[in-house]
Amino acid sequence: MSLNLAAALKLDEAAETARIAERIRELLRSHLRRRGLVVAISGGVDSSVCAALAVRAVGCERVFGLLLPERDSASESAVRGRQVVERLGIAHEEFDIASVLDALGCYRWRDAAIRAVFPAYTDAWKNKIVIAGGRTGHFNHFKLVVQSPDGQIFEERLDSKNYLQIVAATNFKQRIRKTLEYFHADRLHYAVVGTPNRLEYDQGFFVKNGDGSADLKPIAHLYKTQVYALARYLELPEEICNAQPTTDTYSMVQGQDEFYFALPYEQMDVALLAYNSGRLATALAAELNISTEQAEFIYHDIEAKRKATAMLHWPAIVMEPVSGPNTKPPMID
Repeated sequence: MSLNLAAALKLDEAAETARIAERIRELLRSHLRRRGLVVAISGGVDSSVCAALAVRAVGCERVFGLLLPERDSASESAVRGRQVVERLGIAHEEFDIASVLDALGCYRWRDAAIRAVFPAYTDAWKNKIVIAGGRTGHFNHFKLVVQSPDGQIFEERLDSKNYLQIVAATNFKQRIRKTLEYFHADRLHYAVVGTPNRLEYDQGFFVKNGDGSADLKPIAHLYKTQVYALARYLELPEEICNAQPTTDTYSMVQGQDEFYFALPYEQMDVALLAYNSGRLATALAAELNISTEQAEFIYHDIEAKRKATAMLHWPAIVMEPVSGPNTKPPMID
């Protein structure tokens, strides 16, 4: 990484923590008018940092944590989540949402689409979706990867119908979690904290009315590298500070770059920063030691994801302007 980009990604962690904490207090007091904060903690770095920032803002006695595993959650996610709530000293509840998802047909709809591609698939198998093509200069497409009980791995390109059905079914997970977050927020008269970092927020890597829903998003302006820096400054458990980003949505281990981003987060941070700074693709190519063609693809992918996911950021569209409601949220200065 060049000195310019390294300097741009480097934080004054103490100043940033104080700034975010003060802004959270201001929003709770003057805009949201809530007494505290609810944070769903996945065991990953983003939600853990958001929980720690919430505690810095309002104190541990006014933060409520939720651990919401399901059938496909990695066991280490729950372990790390418990470490976080214990380290922060916050009240919390752990609730396995698998039975709710089962009742809604999440697993049934997903498995039906998987069997359309792999007829032998049963619930004893594991699965994930991965993105392919783009890094080699071809069009992005998705592949379904499954693992049989004896460890054999099979993969096939996914058609759009079955891809959409699998994604729609797994989106139940984020939406049910958010329903529980808002239940507890209503019960306690608290506000709900959203946990996307800048990569996720910018590139639309969230579920509308799922993990995309929140009353405030404390780290949406921070690159993933910066979130890790805050995790270390906030003295979160070492397992959190070293945890690799995963979707924790599919039963096979799945990195976020496998499913969505063009690059691992360290490089994707640099690419998005370079794009946002108006750097030419040739500069990004030199920065990441890749070809200019690959850098141009990454820029195109950033633009394409912004366009494809723009509606995820929108509120519901009314047929004509409606006077009265203040529909514009306050922004961080």
